[in-house]
Amino acid sequence: MTGQLAFVESPVQLLNVLEWAHTRAPGTGIGTAPGTGAPATDTGTGTGFGTGAPAADTAPGTGAPATGAPAAGKPAPGAPAPVTAPGTTPAPLTVVVLSPTDPMSRGQLRRMAQLARDEGLTVHWQEARDGRGALLRTLRRLAGPLRSAERVIIGDPFSRYVQLLLTLFGPRHLTVVDDGTATMEFAAQLGRGERLVRWHRKGSLGPRELVLAPVTTLARRRLAPARGRTVEIFTSLPVEAPAGVEVTANAYAWTRFRFGPPLLTGGADLVGTSLVETGVVDAGHYARVVGELARTHGATRYFAHRRESAGKLHRIAVETGLQVVRPELPLELVARRGPVGRTIVSFPSTVVHTLPLALAGTGVKVAVCEIAPEWLRATASPRAQGFLSGVTGTAAHEVDRLTARPVHPTDRLEFG
Repeated sequence: MTGQLAFVESPVQLLNVLEWAHTRAPGTGIGTAPGTGAPATDTGTGTGFGTGAPAADTAPGTGAPATGAPAAGKPAPGAPAPVTAPGTTPAPLTVVVLSPTDPMSRGQLRRMAQLARDEGLTVHWQEARDGRGALLRTLRRLAGPLRSAERVIIGDPFSRYVQLLLTLFGPRHLTVVDDGTATMEFAAQLGRGERLVRWHRKGSLGPRELVLAPVTTLARRRLAPARGRTVEIFTSLPVEAPAGVEVTANAYAWTRFRFGPPLLTGGADLVGTSLVETGVVDAGHYARVVGELARTHGATRYFAHRRESAGKLHRIAVETGLQVVRPELPLELVARRGPVGRTIVSFPSTVVHTLPLALAGTGVKVAVCEIAPEWLRATASPRAQGFLSGVTGTAAHEVDRLTARPVHPTDRLEFG
C-alpha cells in the first residue's frame, strides 16, 4: 500500500487537509514531487484517475460583493520559515473532491482546489452526485486508489458517501480533519460507543436512516481504532481523545505562513451561520439579533455562510443595512488576507476556535454571541442547546462572550 488519499466535500475540509499536510511536511512544499519542486497535476501516476480539468462553476449572482481569492505560494511577511525534519519525504497525497451540488460550495471548492494545486497536491474532481448512476461510477473509479492507499483522510465522518466508501474499503491509517463543530460531536460519540448522528438531527430514525443503518454501523467500526488500524483526529477544536485515538492540534500554521497579516478596518464584521437553514434557530429571532449586533458593535459587513438562503440574506441586507458578502474562500483565509474589522462577531460555530488561531498576532478581537433557548425552533434537536452552549463555553480565552436576551419580538435585545 502506498500513498495517501483525502476525500473532501467542503471548502473547509480541503483547507484543513492542506493544514494537515503542512504539519506533516513543513517547508517541503506541500505534496511536491520529491526532487522536482514541480506541482503535481490531475494525472497522478498510479492514482488510477483519468485526466482532464473540470469546467469552472459559476455561482448565481446574489447582488452581494465577494472577496477576491488570494494568490498562494508566498509566505506572509514576517512569518517564520517552518523547519523540515532531516531526511523526510512526504508520501504522495491525492485529494478527491466529492463535489456537492450547491453552487456556493462548488465555487469555493474550485478556488480551494486551485490553491491545493499551487501547493503541489494532486487534486481530482469527482462529480459524485451528478444524477443517476453517479454513485456507481464514483465507486468504480475510486476502488483502485482506495485499495492502494496507506492512509485515508476524511473531513466528515457523518457523510453517508464517506461512510459507504469506508464500509467497502477499510484503510490501515485514518485521519479525520475538521469540517465544523461536528468534529466535537464525532469524538464524543466515538468515545461513548454511540451511533453517529449529527448534533442538530433528532434522535428518531426515519425510513432513510433505517435503510442505511447497517452502513452507518459498519462505518462506525471502521472509524474506530483497532488492531492493524490507527485513527487520528486533526483539529483546532477542544476534543477529548477517545481511547486509542491520536489527537493532533491544528494551529492554522499554513494559513498564517501563506497569507497576511491583514489590513484592519475601524469597524466590526459579523459572521453568519446556517442555524436557520438547519432548522435549529427561528428566522425572526435571528434577523433581530443580527440587527442589534450590528448597531451595538458598529458592524458594516455580514460574511454569509455558504449555506445561507438568498431570501434570508436579502432580508438581513434590507432590514439592517449590512453589506452582505459571499466569501469566495473559507473565512479563515478571507480574514487572514483582509481587510477585516478589528472585531469579528460570530454565533457559536467553528470560527470562534479557528479565527483566533488564523489571526494570531494581528490585533483582531473575536466575540461569540450565545444562542438563547427561546430562539430555538420546536423542531430543533433536544441536544441543540447543550451542544451550542458547549461550543461557546469552550472557545479560546481570547474570545469575548456576548449574551443576548430577547423578551418579546418587539423588545430591544440586551448584551452583557
